[in-house]
This record gives sequence, structure tokens and C-alpha cells, in this order.
Amino acid sequence: MSLLTQAPLNTLLDRLFVEADATRPENLPIFAATAPAERERLMRSKADWRRLYGALKDMPLPVSREAGRLLYMLVRATGAQAIVEFGASFGLSTLHMAAALRDNGGGCLITSEFETGKIARAQAHLAEAGLADLVEIRAGDALETLARDLPPAIDLVLLDGAKALYRDVLGLLEPHLRPGALILADNADYCPDYLAKVRAHGGGYLSLPFAKDVELSMCLG
Repeated sequence: MSLLTQAPLNTLLDRLFVEADATRPENLPIFAATAPAERERLMRSKADWRRLYGALKDMPLPVSREAGRLLYMLVRATGAQAIVEFGASFGLSTLHMAAALRDNGGGCLITSEFETGKIARAQAHLAEAGLADLVEIRAGDALETLARDLPPAIDLVLLDGAKALYRDVLGLLEPHLRPGALILADNADYCPDYLAKVRAHGGGYLSLPFAKDVELSMCLG
């Protein structure tokens, strides 16, 4: 049996994905009044990520349903016990991974989120699913909150926060990645410097695109 297919988690996830599907970031003024080229620049900019994500503070910005299931499967299949997530948002990806930890027999998921309102929603969703005891949410800039007190051996990483910071966040986590650790980066097409790093020959990773805009990498240790 899997928590993913049982109440209350399966009904909670269905509700949250329906709500997310009804809320489109492109309808916000910052996107609707912005040319496509400028949207691309904002997504890739280290200088403007706070302004961009501040405008998206009420948006769930979840992984896709397929990516959520993939995360659950990766955690279960690898027996992961120590997970780090960059960008919790409303907690949909967090719920998938925490459920897999529970089904694995336990563990710890450290996640980061910049927006306090999103943290409150993620905490409420984790409590509703009965998974809050497995998750530590760190509030603030991930370049600060994920720079300390990390597990000595991280099994799996999800990168789904500000796209321009993916390479920097990975740099913080690298000393803690165990050989064979998996890194899933959502919307990776916005992160050319990150992709260059994980795809570089002899760079310490094996990496490949997986589904739309998702990059799956393995640390070679």
C-alpha cells in the first residue's frame, strides 16, 4: 500500500492540483503586461528573482502531477531518508516526498521557502496529510538557510525555487551529496548554467532531460 493512493493524502493532492490548475501565473500583471522576451529574462535573472517571486506569492507554482509521482517513486525506489528541497511553495512536491519517506519507514525532508504566506499554507497541508513530523521548513533566502545544518549524506534533492539560483544552491549541497544521490531540477530549461554544470563531461554527474523541462541528475561521488 502507498499513502499516495489513500485518504487523506490522495484527496488533498487532487484538491490542490485542481486549485493550481485554476490559477495561472501568466494572468498576473507582471506577466500579462510583459513581453515574452522580458519574461524569459526575469525567469533567468539573479538580480530580479525577489521581485518576480514576490509577484507570485499567492501562486502555488507546483510541480506537475507526473513530476510529483516521479519524486515519490524515486524516494521509494532508492530508500531515501535524507532529502533537501529548494522551493516548497504550497507544499505539493513536499507532500509527495514526505509520503514516500513515511512509506520507507521514516526520514527527514528539509525544505526552504522565501514567502511566509506560502510557508503557512505548506505547513497546513502537511498537517492535514499527517506528514508534518517528517518535514523541516526553513524560512528565508535558501542561499542562507541551506548553507548550514545539513544531513551528512543527502539522498535526494529537488530544485524548484528561483531558477537563477539552481547552480548556487547545488553548490551549497554538493559536499553533502552521497555517491548516487539524485537531483531533480524542475523548469531546468531556464537554468543554462546549471545544465552546463551537471551535463559537463567529467563534472561529477550523470544527467539527462526527463519529461518536459525536468532534468534528472545523479551524483557520482
